Amino acid sequence: MKKNMITALLIGSLITVGGIAQASEHSAAIDKDYQQHLAPLWDHFHRNPELSLMEHKTAARLAQELSATGFKVSTGIGGTGIVAILKNGPGPMVMVRADMDGLPVEELSGLANASKIKMTDWNGEQVSVMHACGHDVHITSLVGTARHMVAIKDQWSGTLMLIGQPAEERGPGASAMMADNIWQRFGQPDYAFAFHVDADSVAGKITVDEGSPYAGADTVDIIVHGIGAHGAYPHQGKDPIMIGAQIVTNLQTIISRELAPRDAGVITVGAFHSGTKHNIISEQAHLQLTVRSLNPEVREQLLSAIKRVAIGTAKTAGVPDDKLPEVIVSDEAYPPTFNDKKLAQRLKTVLTNKMGADALLAPAESGMGAEDFGFFTTSPYIPSVYFNVGGTPQADFDKEAAGGPAVASHHSPQFKITPEPAVKAGVEATVHALLDLMAKK
Repeated sequence: MKKNMITALLIGSLITVGGIAQASEHSAAIDKDYQQHLAPLWDHFHRNPELSLMEHKTAARLAQELSATGFKVSTGIGGTGIVAILKNGPGPMVMVRADMDGLPVEELSGLANASKIKMTDWNGEQVSVMHACGHDVHITSLVGTARHMVAIKDQWSGTLMLIGQPAEERGPGASAMMADNIWQRFGQPDYAFAFHVDADSVAGKITVDEGSPYAGADTVDIIVHGIGAHGAYPHQGKDPIMIGAQIVTNLQTIISRELAPRDAGVITVGAFHSGTKHNIISEQAHLQLTVRSLNPEVREQLLSAIKRVAIGTAKTAGVPDDKLPEVIVSDEAYPPTFNDKKLAQRLKTVLTNKMGADALLAPAESGMGAEDFGFFTTSPYIPSVYFNVGGTPQADFDKEAAGGPAVASHHSPQFKITPEPAVKAGVEATVHALLDLMAKK
């Protein structure tokens, strides 16, 4: 009875003069639902972020919202993950995923609802927490999609699977859900979608890449062993800081001189730790790397070359064989996120027809950001599209171009998204994609 009342109220909120909102009228219905329900929901999520693997309250609220619409919700999947299922007759199973976690960043956005949350992190440290990557937009849009698809059940047929995923930022979220056998337990989707809000794009605009919107990422540690000595007698030791510095420089020749010019790859040394005092040559240095690539062949080439360069540099410095560097590649590698080309082209056509040609932006190939969405779609292969939704008003870009403040990047303390156009565009684009794939025959 309660679910029926909620559904009836929701349907009533989406009725227009001509009856239930049709394709050309979805934006008006979604706008109304945003004003009445989704705006305060985004505000709640933004004020209350949680760290990766600790999204207990976020997951509970998301599960509550999805369950209220009539979805059958299962919780605790791969940790704090959620799988919500709505069966609506024969047809394909389509999955839509949204990630839930925040970041250990103190929010300095200046927003009235800026996060004040502090949590104990994975190392036992007290840290500030912020939705500095827009996952609050993702989960709010997931709820909006659920509410709208329930309200227009007469327009589609099939099974809709919604996933609330933990720990995208820290890494094991998607892989943990897969290790929890979600396809075996709930069914393997025929298609999959996800989107990311983008601070570098105009709010409400959609970007659909026909290739690889996100790179694969590997985490690599290099332990450089040396021979300790007094800083005044360097000839009596082997300085791991000097050797480590040479390794940092030599690693960049892999990209500039070994990788084919049309292949893409990034090797970044994000941390270099060594030493305890001014006049001591230490025994060890620790380099921490992120390695990005767009295909398996380049990935193997980069990882192999990193090991060769590290060991070769140490040998050149005269380090004995029993003290050569250790190159440790983490098991938590992200595969590249590949969009199915035919499905991406189909989605672009649908969005152009339904939302207008000016709703889409051309992809900007400016970085090698990584995503763990590929864990869901790579093995076994599931045709999927991961698209972007702009989150920054054009006026902010105009101010930046005129010498004003720069638009803050993802993971910045100043990061801020204008939620209304981003959430509404995310819901509308997802709804159009679902209706196209799940149209009644």
